[in-house]
Amino acid sequence: MPTQAKRETIDMLAEALKKSDAVFIAEYRGLTVKKLSEVRRLIRKAGGEMKVCKNTLMRIALDECGMKRAEQYDSGPNGYVLSYGDAAAVAKAIRDFAKEKGNEALVIKGAILGGNQILNKDQVFALADLPSKEALIAQVVGTIAAPLRGLVTVLSGPQRNFVTVLSKIRDQKESAA
Repeated sequence: MPTQAKRETIDMLAEALKKSDAVFIAEYRGLTVKKLSEVRRLIRKAGGEMKVCKNTLMRIALDECGMKRAEQYDSGPNGYVLSYGDAAAVAKAIRDFAKEKGNEALVIKGAILGGNQILNKDQVFALADLPSKEALIAQVVGTIAAPLRGLVTVLSGPQRNFVTVLSKIRDQKESAA
């Protein structure tokens, strides 16, 4: 039976997990406090939050939320990065930080996407390569609007041509007079 402090931590983790759409698991062994603060700032800016807790407490919280556990990745000192909205942006922030020189100590192990899909390191990097949620929405809207734009152009063509012909006839009559 967990102590009261551990129970409060589990409840806090469970609340955060219920709001999140992805949980990234990264080992932070060897990062300085300054570097850890910097990565947390980048994650917050991308719409996420980094939790450092015991793996056992996170396992219990995941079970309470009905989420899959990534048992192959939950050993060692892990930081759990929770994404609240745009998982691709958070993955990109973690990946970009880990790739910078001097930040090799942050090792991305894997992720739990949507509560039931386990991703490995390569899949997390592929997720990070995706455009942001706003860019994807803009692409979809542009794709939907393209046929409508073409239809408007086609429908306005005869009217435009008619006005051009009238303008040329007027110019010819003015030059003849």
